Amino acid sequence: MKQIQIIDAKHHVGETVQIGAWIANKRSSGKIAFLQLRDGTAYFQGIVVKNEVGEEIFQTAKNLHQETAVLITGEIREDSRSKFGYEIGIENIEVVGESNEYPITPKEHGTEFLMDHRHLWLRSSRQHAIMQIRNEIIRATYQFFNERHFVKIDPPILTGSAPEGTTDLFETDYFDQKAYLSQSGQLYLEAAAMAFGKVFSFGPTFRAEKSKTRRHLIEFWMMEPEMAFTTQEESLVVQEEYVAFLVQSVLDNCDYALDVLGRDRSVLEKYTKLPFPRISYDDAVKLLNDNGFDDITWGEDFGSPHETFIANSFDQPVFILNYPKAIKPFYMKPHPTREDVVICADMIAPEGYGEIIGGSERATDYEYVLEKIREFGLDEKEYEWYLDLRKYGSVPHSGFGLGLERAVTWISGIEHVREASPFPRLLNRLYP
Repeated sequence: MKQIQIIDAKHHVGETVQIGAWIANKRSSGKIAFLQLRDGTAYFQGIVVKNEVGEEIFQTAKNLHQETAVLITGEIREDSRSKFGYEIGIENIEVVGESNEYPITPKEHGTEFLMDHRHLWLRSSRQHAIMQIRNEIIRATYQFFNERHFVKIDPPILTGSAPEGTTDLFETDYFDQKAYLSQSGQLYLEAAAMAFGKVFSFGPTFRAEKSKTRRHLIEFWMMEPEMAFTTQEESLVVQEEYVAFLVQSVLDNCDYALDVLGRDRSVLEKYTKLPFPRISYDDAVKLLNDNGFDDITWGEDFGSPHETFIANSFDQPVFILNYPKAIKPFYMKPHPTREDVVICADMIAPEGYGEIIGGSERATDYEYVLEKIREFGLDEKEYEWYLDLRKYGSVPHSGFGLGLERAVTWISGIEHVREASPFPRLLNRLYP
């Protein structure tokens, strides 16, 4: 007998198969029991009819507890009443692993309780849907960049230098030397771009910031491309095409997950229309001031309420261009006609989700980068290799970073970025 996964049920209609699954929920009505089954690929219903299976199997079905692991044998049937479209008429049930007093019941639970039980919360239909969307975004990312001839590069996770400043680094001892958990792979990717032209990385990054907002994580995954012979304007086109591609891929391949989350597809479809609007930092500050925001002045970074208002003014992801030099990292290229700003952009997602991409054109002048390293109080010796990139065949180049968890949160339409993170990592629990 063939063992299949629930997601492949449509290929086995009329066949008797076996499925390994867990009991997500159950109900019974007289001589019929309805089992909600999940196996990690999808959810669907199993039906047990007493007159067809006998007393022993029927009682087994009625006595199953939530999250009991079972091997189900039965016939796959079409089910036009369900969104999944198929069900299984159960003939036999083999209990593989008992489950008693499972703590996450179908009733409402608070976020704190669920976070404390995330190792189990991951099994819920909502978390399952979020992870399906997360998986699709990762798959689509590789497709997007592979089709455009980017080379995947894996920068080190332990580094000796900091691209984003030294105030939020996790420091560790590396054989009597100081090392840090990576904030970003960007500096290493700049070196790789000088070898391969177009590169990208996708890996974990760390920020030692004590944050209790719904939009921040201590550990998160970031997708970072770096492109040689590429101006900021050309990079912005790649960024908007990439984000629109991710959204369209979720629309095309995550229909069931979007249903579970109640995500409005018409809203997501707006985010596939290009080009995305753009506004300068100068005009963004003016827009805020003209609309009653007196808590922001030129030279300050935007907070969550500011980003939300700006993005909602356009009802699409929006680029904010050319921030003040004083609030951006040392590696960004200075503006050709202004001393006070750099050539950079943040992409702000609508619906209150904030920044999902940060990017810039990189400074290429050796003396300028050296001056900025000194100005930021960084160790010149640690950045000698980075300065070498400005000495040997330097070219205009640009790049950006997209935070995976933030993007999943936005596209899924969920409230907490932590929901989009798959496991209760130690660092997230130190600073909840």
